[in-house]
Amino acid sequence: MSASASVPSSDHGSDTSRRPAAADVAGILSSALPPRKRFAPGLILAALGDFSAVVLLGLSMWLIVRAAEQPPILYLNFAVVGVRACAIGRAAFRYGDRLASHDAAFRQLSTLRVSFYERLLPIAPAGLRATSRGDLLSRVVRDVDELQNYPLRVVQPVISSGIVLVLSVVTVGIISFPAALVFTVCLILASMASVWANRAISAASERRISALRGRLADAILDVLASLDVLTLFGALEQRLGLVQRADDDLRRAERRRAIGSGVAAAVVSLLAGAATVLTLVLTAGSVSSGALGAPLFGAIVMVPAAVFEVFAAVPIALAARRQVVASAYRLSTAVPDELPSGIPADSADGDVSEVDEVNLLVELAGLSAHHPGSTEYALREVNLRVAPGDRLLIEGASGAGKTTLAQVLVRFIDYEGSYQIRGVEARKLSHAAVRGVVGLCEQSPYLFDSDIRQNLKFAAEDATDDRLMEVLTRVGLGEWVADRGGLSARVGESGALVSGGQAQRIALARALLAGFPVIVFDEPTANVDPDQADALIADILALAEGGDRAVIIISHTPVPRDAVSATLRLAAGRVTASTG
Repeated sequence: MSASASVPSSDHGSDTSRRPAAADVAGILSSALPPRKRFAPGLILAALGDFSAVVLLGLSMWLIVRAAEQPPILYLNFAVVGVRACAIGRAAFRYGDRLASHDAAFRQLSTLRVSFYERLLPIAPAGLRATSRGDLLSRVVRDVDELQNYPLRVVQPVISSGIVLVLSVVTVGIISFPAALVFTVCLILASMASVWANRAISAASERRISALRGRLADAILDVLASLDVLTLFGALEQRLGLVQRADDDLRRAERRRAIGSGVAAAVVSLLAGAATVLTLVLTAGSVSSGALGAPLFGAIVMVPAAVFEVFAAVPIALAARRQVVASAYRLSTAVPDELPSGIPADSADGDVSEVDEVNLLVELAGLSAHHPGSTEYALREVNLRVAPGDRLLIEGASGAGKTTLAQVLVRFIDYEGSYQIRGVEARKLSHAAVRGVVGLCEQSPYLFDSDIRQNLKFAAEDATDDRLMEVLTRVGLGEWVADRGGLSARVGESGALVSGGQAQRIALARALLAGFPVIVFDEPTANVDPDQADALIADILALAEGGDRAVIIISHTPVPRDAVSATLRLAAGRVTASTG
C-alpha cells in the first residue's frame, strides 16, 4: 500500500449546464398525460355527460312548452323518454368519467413519481445540497401530485367543453341563426373577459403557490428537526414567527387565486344571462310571425344557461394550467436533464462479478475531485492501494478532504484520474457494482423510524432473525438488544431512542450483513463517548481479520498506530504523509 500526491496540471472545466427549463417543463407535462387508450374513455364520458346536461335543459323546456299546447300524448312520449334518458345519462356519464379519468391520472401519476425518483437518485446526495430538505420534500410530494391536475382539470375539461360548445352552437344555428350568432359572440366575450380577469388578478399568485408551499414546508421541517435546540436557546418563538410569515404569504396567494376564480365565474354568469336575454329578444319576433315554434323558442332560450355552465370549466382549466406549469418548472429545476459536473454518470452494464480475483481491491492513481457546483479541488492527485486484510487510517483536520475521499470511493461524486476496483476502472462500473464492493458507514448513520429488525434487513432482505442476532452479537449489541425485548424494539425517529455508539454499531452490523469487501468508516467515534470509542475502533479493525475484507477508517481523533497497517494524512486535499 502506498500513497503520494501532486498538483493537477490543469484546471477543471466549467459545470455542465442544465437543459432549458421550458423544454423540460413541456416534457414533464407530456409525461403527465396518460396513454391515449387509457385517457380516451374518460374524455368521451365527460363529453357525453356535458352534452346530456345541455340536452336535458333544452329538451325539458321544449317538453314544458309543447305540453302547454295540449297535443296528443303520443307527440310527447319521445321527449319524456329523452328527458329521463338525459337525466340518468348525465349522472351515469359523470360517474363513469370520474372513475375512468381518475384511474388513468392516478396510474400515470405513479409512473411519473417513479420516473422522478429515478432521475433524482443519480444526483443524490451530493447534487441536492443546493435544495433545502423541506423544499425538496414539497417538490417530491406536492408538485408531483399537482401534475395529476393536468389531464384531469386542464386537458380533459378544455377538450370536452370544446366539443359540447361546437355541437350546441351548430344545433342552435340550425334552429335560429341570430340566436346562434348571439350565442357565439357571448361565448367569445366570456372567454376573453374571464381569462383576462383571472389572469390579471391571480396569475402571479398561482405561479407562486408551489414555491410558497415549499418555503412553508422547509420552515416547518426546520423547526421540527431542531425543536429541542431552539427550545433550549429560547429561539423557538423566532422560528415560529418565520413559519407564521410563510403561512401568511401562502394564505394571501391562495386567497388571491380564489378571488380571481370568483371574478371569472361572475363574468361567465353575467354573460350567460346576457346571452339568454338577447336570445329571447332577438327570437321573440320569429315566434310572433310563426317562423319559429314556441317549443323550439323555449328550448333555444334555455340552452345558453346550460352551455355556459359547461363553458365555466374553461377559465378554471386555464388557471389550473398555470399552477401545473409552475409545479412542472420546479420539478425541472430540481432534477437537471444532464448530470452536473462532479456527479458521476452510471454505467448500468458495468459489473465485477466475472472479474478474476486480483490482489488489490481498490487502487487510486492521480485521483482528484471537487464537489458538484464547485471548481475548487477538494482532493488533488491522491494515490492509494488497498488489498484484502488492510486496515487503513486516513487522518486530517476538518476540511482536509477526508469525507470527500469517502464520497469518491462510493461514487457519490465524480473524479479525475484513475480509480480501479479489482482492476476495473470505476467509470466502467455501474453504481450498484461499485457499492457492492465498497460500503460506507457515515459519521451520523441514518436509522429509520422502525424496529431494529427492519433497520438491518434492508441490507440483507433474506437474513433470518438468527443471522441478525449473530451479527448484532458480533458488533457488541447482542445483550443490549435482548434487554430491549429483541429485534422488534424500535429505534425512534432518526435513532432518537438509541445512543450515538449504538447507532454506529447498528450501522456496522448493516455493513457486515451487506458483505462489503471494503468498508469505509467516516468519523465512527464522532458521536461516541470516549470510554467506548476505543472498543468501537477495535471492533471495526477486527473486521479485517481473516484477510478477506479491508477496512478504511477516516478520523481526526487518534487511533492506535499499532492497530492499523497503514496511515494516510491529508491536508487541504493533498497527501502530506503516508506510512505502511
